[in-house]
Amino acid sequence: MRFLGSVSAFVGRTFATWVIVFAALGFFLPAAFRPVAPYIVTLLGIIMFGMGLTLSLDDFREVGRRPFDVGVGVLGQFLIMPLVAVLLTRIIPMSPEVAAGVILVGCCPGGTSSNVMTYLSKGDVALSVACTSVTTLLAPLVTPFLVWLFASQFLPIDAMSMFVSIVKVILLPLALGFALQKLAPSLVRVAEPALPLVSVTGIVLIVAAVVAVNQAAIAGSGLLIFAVVILHNGIGYALGFLAARACGLSLAKRKAISIEVGMQNSGLGAALASAHFSPLSAVPSAIFSVWHNISGALLANVYARLRDEREKPRSIAPAE
Repeated sequence: MRFLGSVSAFVGRTFATWVIVFAALGFFLPAAFRPVAPYIVTLLGIIMFGMGLTLSLDDFREVGRRPFDVGVGVLGQFLIMPLVAVLLTRIIPMSPEVAAGVILVGCCPGGTSSNVMTYLSKGDVALSVACTSVTTLLAPLVTPFLVWLFASQFLPIDAMSMFVSIVKVILLPLALGFALQKLAPSLVRVAEPALPLVSVTGIVLIVAAVVAVNQAAIAGSGLLIFAVVILHNGIGYALGFLAARACGLSLAKRKAISIEVGMQNSGLGAALASAHFSPLSAVPSAIFSVWHNISGALLANVYARLRDEREKPRSIAPAE
């Protein structure tokens, strides 16, 4: 088990690399990963079950301790990213399927990898975890409503069906994981070291499957979608940081909210697009999953070097 834990930790640390590798494999060896496509929803459910195993009551107590900070992050997540997605679909020509997919990933809750990137950036990790938890729990109601509001001009949207899907793939696995954590804590402690390996495996298989199914479409319009994803992600980081600064939050909190806003649960986006729209609509989520782990690591490296002026030691005047 110790060896498995070491492998799991290594895979977790090199997550972005594995996403890139499997995205490339899905593109160049599509036949090997197309059979995985029908299991995308199941894979996401397994990932969310693992997240439920790691949730604690302290994650939610954080909301009560500082509701304003968490509120800024949650509102930023569900306002900035959807509106930026809508703006991009208006100014950049794209097919209705791709436009719906861009809006869908913009309406998803925060991704759990944002917590890791916040830690690497020396940001407020507790705030990041609280925001991710709250947006994930709100997703069954907020995500279908926002997708219906903004994407129904491109494709027919069944918000109720999407609500049921998110409950099944997000809330139910989360609740089961959380319940198992309370009922069998010793079992969960034994399994916990392997959870990063399970999560990374699930995400890379989802990405590879989506890329494989859409290999021809990506070959034809992948650069356009990639450009849209880079803009969406980058603008999300910038506006998240600026929104937190406008609200008077400290640098550590600005880092957390910037990363939280810019990074999405793109696995959920891919699963919902595959189930409710078309395979092509899942491509923005798949590319987002690849790119935001690269950009998040780069941004965390930059943020880690920033220091709040209020935290700097005062200089001592030389004696006269």
